[in-house]
Amino acid sequence: MTASDKHGDGAQASYVFRVRFRLEPGPPEVSVEPDSFETVLYREADRPGSDGWLFFRDNLWRGDLGDQAHFRELTEEALDVPVTAVSFRELQTDEAYLEDLKEAIAADLDLFNADGVSKVLLKYLGSSIRVE
Repeated sequence: MTASDKHGDGAQASYVFRVRFRLEPGPPEVSVEPDSFETVLYREADRPGSDGWLFFRDNLWRGDLGDQAHFRELTEEALDVPVTAVSFRELQTDEAYLEDLKEAIAADLDLFNADGVSKVLLKYLGSSIRVE
């Protein structure tokens, strides 16, 4: 399912992370070189107002991961490899999704302990929003 299929209205967004992971071959006679790699992980952003849409509030702070160790564990589960580092890069979005996000935030500012939408976006995403 593509992000536009998921949102139905064509609005789409993804959280982007840089992930460093390593391979750990099982048998002692097997080795790999290099044994660690970097990749980019994309996580579809849930439609504002739906289950999961508060992902940014629950995991990010000032444009960085709020709990590095916890998020590294979640990433290991998702990728099924040992993750040595993960960092948030940006929210890639289109105008439609960003407008939906702003409207959902404005509808319930108490969820964010803030007095404005722009303050919420800065508080959690920092300057890490890229509109395509």
